[in-house]
Amino acid sequence: MAGRGTLAQKIKLSTIADALGVSTATVSLALRDSPLVADATRQRIKEHARTIGYIYNRRAASLRTSRSGIVGVVVHDIMNPFFAEILRSIERELDRSQQTFLLSNHYDQLEKQRTFIDTLLQLGADGIIMSPAIGTPAEDIRLVEENGLPAVLIARSVESARVPVFRGDDAYGIGLATDHLVSLGHRRIAMIGGTDHTSTGRDRYRGYVAAMERAGLGAKPDWRFPGPRTKQAGFDMTEAFLSHEDRLTAAVCWNDLVAIGLMNGLARAGLTPGVDISVTGYDDLEEAAIATPALTTVWNGQRDVGQRAARVLLDRLNGAEIDPVQELIKPELRVRQSTTELVEQKHR
Repeated sequence: MAGRGTLAQKIKLSTIADALGVSTATVSLALRDSPLVADATRQRIKEHARTIGYIYNRRAASLRTSRSGIVGVVVHDIMNPFFAEILRSIERELDRSQQTFLLSNHYDQLEKQRTFIDTLLQLGADGIIMSPAIGTPAEDIRLVEENGLPAVLIARSVESARVPVFRGDDAYGIGLATDHLVSLGHRRIAMIGGTDHTSTGRDRYRGYVAAMERAGLGAKPDWRFPGPRTKQAGFDMTEAFLSHEDRLTAAVCWNDLVAIGLMNGLARAGLTPGVDISVTGYDDLEEAAIATPALTTVWNGQRDVGQRAARVLLDRLNGAEIDPVQELIKPELRVRQSTTELVEQKHR
């Protein structure tokens, strides 16, 4: 292994060029996946380089080009399909420009996020796309920018951070779900999941309260069940929801994962979601349409968020002046089987 590394360091671009009868410039372009080199030639050069043990030194190349071809992406939980869908769009967009991305989960741990950013700076990364951890100060974003690492935020915003932000219009989207339940005759509607510690959580709760007030219902503070944004959390909150003295008839859930967990909890309690209790989710994950029952939810534009964030970052890397504004993707309601007109259940 050590011998192979030593050999790779001694091999020069001219060695490959002489062996294949091409110019050194062509070899350099091919190893950087430049579209200026024909596909067949590029593959032939890369295969030969691999065969003889040549390793492309991206760090050295970055010193010559001032670009490393690396973009950092950091989110709080890659296991959440919402972020998986965003990342898929980011990857597709970055692939078009031969950019490689490095991914990190910060799990809402600010120090873990800072460590990842430090690593990107040490590697000479070109930029970062981030869903900021809870408690991220605007100063952190400013320092990132001042150190030559252009940033774009997704899903969450940081107050006073002067960088582009792409996210769904959470207040409007939760309002759509709440209005839908009200239109079905529900008056005692809970909101389950989420936290005020994130911009997303604050906006979704604000949208729920505003919709309840529009309907002349108000929203009692104890109709809110804050908590993690997971299936397990939704399942665990079922007992508190069902035992509430106001006999709640519907739930606006913070996301699809919480909603599916709640529906599983209702089924475990002998009730039928969409018949005995109406439930809405948020994000319109792939799983929502095939859940039992199929989940009424709100599409939150995650594909658009990822695509637009990556495009704007690439534009910034290419020297474009981009206004540091927040762009809100307009959500859409997807009505399925988990919501129905209110029929008061005498046994509850």
